[in-house]
Amino acid sequence: MKVKIKEGFDSVEVIINCPEITNEIRKMELLLHGYKQRLPCSKDNVTHMVDKNDIYYFESVDKRCFIYTTDNVYETPLKLYEIEEILNVGFLRSAKSQIVNIAKIKSLCPDFGGRIEIIMDNNEKLIVSRQYAKLLKERLGL
Repeated sequence: MKVKIKEGFDSVEVIINCPEITNEIRKMELLLHGYKQRLPCSKDNVTHMVDKNDIYYFESVDKRCFIYTTDNVYETPLKLYEIEEILNVGFLRSAKSQIVNIAKIKSLCPDFGGRIEIIMDNNEKLIVSRQYAKLLKERLGL
């Protein structure tokens, strides 16, 4: 793979020339789009651009990663650790297979074994594992 950077232009444009679009190319696209805080993802073979503020949480299931919004569930080729790198502000790993949008948390309640049950603005209940519970409390100032 060759990378060329040229300066002296009025705006920034990134062009990826490739023989075919692979998952690796899609990941590069997502990383570039993540800079603007919008994530391209797919649903029913259609690519959608989802604003990070519309995302409630990400979940990894059977080596596939899903994005949950108010009305839809999308799939993304990114892994959770890549999503953490892109959206490092306002989002928090809440379990090994889950990342939540802190701004969408409505309430939280202690659960068994040091876990925390959170209720999102859309009334969906999620569990923060004890491994990440302390970090959540710190980020919320509790």
